[in-house]
Amino acid sequence: MKLLKYATHLIALLTLSLFALSPCAAESTLTSVVRKAQTKVVKVFGAGGLRQLEAHQTGILISPTGHVLTALSYVLDTDDLAVVLDDGRSFKPEYLGSDPVRELAVLKLPLEDESLPYFDLHNHTTAQVGDRILALSNLYGIATGDEPVSVLQGTLTAIAPLDARRGAFTTAYQGNVYVVDAYANNPGAAGGALVDWQGHLLGLLGKEVKSRVTGTWLNYALPTASFAESVNGLIEGHSIDWEPPSQLPERSLTGELLGLRLVPDVLPFTPPYIDAVRRGSPAERASLRADDLVVFAAGRQISSCRAFLEALTYLDSREELELSVLREGELVEVTLQAEGQNAEE
Repeated sequence: MKLLKYATHLIALLTLSLFALSPCAAESTLTSVVRKAQTKVVKVFGAGGLRQLEAHQTGILISPTGHVLTALSYVLDTDDLAVVLDDGRSFKPEYLGSDPVRELAVLKLPLEDESLPYFDLHNHTTAQVGDRILALSNLYGIATGDEPVSVLQGTLTAIAPLDARRGAFTTAYQGNVYVVDAYANNPGAAGGALVDWQGHLLGLLGKEVKSRVTGTWLNYALPTASFAESVNGLIEGHSIDWEPPSQLPERSLTGELLGLRLVPDVLPFTPPYIDAVRRGSPAERASLRADDLVVFAAGRQISSCRAFLEALTYLDSREELELSVLREGELVEVTLQAEGQNAEE
């Protein structure tokens, strides 16, 4: 009798195990997870379309009232910026602020009375090497209306510091990233979501970069833990709101007076990297170097070459300039002043 009872229990357990491992059941569950995650991903359309610069990227909803996290790029620099939800509705967002080091931006949709599906940054999940992942994005701009964003399946292959470059310049962020084996970082994919097979947010897909070691394109995402605090600060209004003075000084400070030159300003959001430092100049004496990334100037957050040059125009040529630059992952703070003989000429 005991043997029969044991056999009955064993058969029941095997039946449940087979059902749990049923490909149809697993596929149904994964499909449900994917579809739910897709509703939290948005399509972003803006500037671009020339010289092989795509005019689209991806974003994720991070609040029920329409806060959107996306990549900081030239795509956002237009008055005709549009964010399209999963259901096809299109909105003109407000630009709230950015994190120039991680190259992230926060937008706000004109929605208050709705409760949108979103990824909760306060309750993020971490991943381990070998975990299966899903990358959701509007790669190649395939979705334009109520079409769902694309989904790629893969595995987390490494967690390592980002040692990469964009063109000739090293990326500002050099913290740990999730490296995946899926071809996730395609044109338009920046700002997309990396989630686990339960649909929990693991990170944000980064902009297209190449490994400085191998020269190959990297497929990676910034872990949620690396940007959650910064992004929540932007949502809460902790970004630096800078009000320009009522009038310009008689003679403004310039990069020439300081002895530094930024990289060519070819795009509205060209990152403010220092391209060259003149010998014997105030910039050289302050130990500034080519490839330094300007992140703060005179207490103002700097996210582009134009923002830096604008900040200088409101400073008198005789004033000291407090500058914060990012160098090889470290924040370096310097104070420099234009030479007296140059400032008075």
